Amino acid sequence: MLIVTTSSIDGKTIKEYRGIVFGEVVSGMNVVHDFTASITNFTGGRAKEYEGEISDARADAISEMMERAKKVGANALIGVKVDVETISTGNDRASMIIVTATGTAVVVE
Repeated sequence: MLIVTTSSIDGKTIKEYRGIVFGEVVSGMNVVHDFTASITNFTGGRAKEYEGEISDARADAISEMMERAKKVGANALIGVKVDVETISTGNDRASMIIVTATGTAVVVE
């Protein structure tokens, strides 16, 4: 399946629009990730624990969006956007991340 962030695909003609499709993932961060990330926040550097979690959640959200596009008969997605948000349960730390992938399912030739 072709997936692009643009509103068209070079060299392809959009024959049908099948609607907006989504993929959502809500992922909880465990205490170990929160603790090691808080140390990284204090000392500086990259929080690889969170980066890995976000990367996995993003891949899952895109995969889910692709499956929903296939279910409506699409062979491509245009205008794809991926958002990452956090939900805090207190303690001034994000304990859950939400990744949403959105795109327009289309049929291209």
